[in-house]
Amino acid sequence: MDSPTHDLKGLFDQLGLDSSEKAIDDFIALHSPLLNNQKLIDAEFWTPQQARFLKEQLREDADWAHVVDDLNLRMHQTH
Repeated sequence: MDSPTHDLKGLFDQLGLDSSEKAIDDFIALHSPLLNNQKLIDAEFWTPQQARFLKEQLREDADWAHVVDDLNLRMHQTH
């Protein structure tokens, strides 16, 4: 059985955020770069529900974990 394929657009949908390409780029530009020692899941801009979802996905190595990792990398890069 294949795992579902998730992407950044779908992750933003899951988080209840605008998932248009421009909105995702704007979100990343607004909130990055995160400090090297700051975890994405602990960033202050998430609602408690969003932070809980992200933490659960990483902790359980769930279907969304690789997308959360990708967002984490993008949020730590300087633009």
